[in-house]
Amino acid sequence: MEAVLQAGDAANWVYKGEGAANLILSYTGSSPSMLGKVLRAKKVLNDKAQPAPNCVNFSTYEQLVWGQIPELVESVKQGSVAQAYAVHVMSPHLGHDHVDGGVRVPVSKDFLEIVGKNVLSARPSWRVNASAIDTSADSALLISDHSLFSGKPRGSSCIAVEIKAKCGFLPSSEYISRENAIKKQVTRYKMHQHLKFHQGQISKTSEYDPLDLFSGSKERIRTAIKSFFSTPQNNFRIFVNGSLGFGGMGGGADKVLANETEKCLEDLRKVSGLQLSDFIELLSEAISKSGVLDKLLATQKLDDHDIEGAIHLYYNIISQPCVVCKNITDAELLHKYSVLHSLPLDKSCKIVREFLISATAKDCSLMMCFRPRECERADSEYDSVFLQSVNRAYDYKAYFVDLDVKPLDKMEHYFKLDQKIVNFYTKSGEVGRAPCDAPKGGGTSDDTKVVQQH
Repeated sequence: MEAVLQAGDAANWVYKGEGAANLILSYTGSSPSMLGKVLRAKKVLNDKAQPAPNCVNFSTYEQLVWGQIPELVESVKQGSVAQAYAVHVMSPHLGHDHVDGGVRVPVSKDFLEIVGKNVLSARPSWRVNASAIDTSADSALLISDHSLFSGKPRGSSCIAVEIKAKCGFLPSSEYISRENAIKKQVTRYKMHQHLKFHQGQISKTSEYDPLDLFSGSKERIRTAIKSFFSTPQNNFRIFVNGSLGFGGMGGGADKVLANETEKCLEDLRKVSGLQLSDFIELLSEAISKSGVLDKLLATQKLDDHDIEGAIHLYYNIISQPCVVCKNITDAELLHKYSVLHSLPLDKSCKIVREFLISATAKDCSLMMCFRPRECERADSEYDSVFLQSVNRAYDYKAYFVDLDVKPLDKMEHYFKLDQKIVNFYTKSGEVGRAPCDAPKGGGTSDDTKVVQQH
């Protein structure tokens, strides 16, 4: 294990990004063992009433759910749940070549406190209000910076894209109530966009459709990528030589300025020699060739009961009366739920376990990094894609990140949020598709012009 990171090391770690559960810190120092690495430091919520963003300790019920994977249960004692979950749970589904388990490194309380203060100004205000670095942690996860190529110092020429693809299929579960049948026709992402717009979390609904990205059609994949450039939100970011060049941090920071887009396009041309249309083609070709989204989709589809079915198995596991069934008046649906409640414990655990794995797959991000191939080498450690429009080959690598285990006690939160999203959408219909949304008849936004011109 590496030496403990102390207060004096804090100055070498800067803010790179964050998700719900972790702060991502990028290394700027000169230690050979740390070059090209990022540190994932756990966060805690400021509002203790909210469900925990990550799973550090397993409850008795979580030990039941994950008991079939002893390496994960054992990792709780060692404080290495995140690493064990990525390696022993997600990697078999997503592919060992696309998951980086990382190395756990010890950290001091002083290091975490100083880093936490140093990155405050770089963090989005809504993130600061919601969470802080967990200064009680005694370790953090050191992984490769997948916005760079390994062995290459920061500043070497490469372009990386981070895509938070979200759920790529429409559920067909028999446990979805008639009132919520819209779930089988409209993506969860689109419905959630309308709720976020109503709540003022975003300034306009996204043009992105996950079904396009996961379609397997290169044309629809290109459509999905183009939509990211006008409404990236927290679904799309571009890194130029390891530094964020395009895209926001999510939350309210969903607007993209024309000059930001132009700067990114200029960087694209300098680093990769590509126009935007060529870069979109490169990304779509790599997505198709790698097959990574096929693996992601298959993992997402482990959830074949939907939360409307899985929630009943959750109550089986915690041996509590089902509060959902109390409000059901549909006799046919109630019978289906009663069958679920009669399932043995091991079957209940399996269904909930697969639901939680699926939840990770629906919320993780895909990192794809590109660089021009210097020469045609058969022994290259990286895959490549040939772009006919510029007559050049590009190395690429693909890794899934943010593979966090979802807490079991978040099941009720998932159910309530699901009902809230669907209820709002069915009652308000197309609320959210305001004039500031897609420019139909109202002129073309600066962002859209940039995409169309290049």
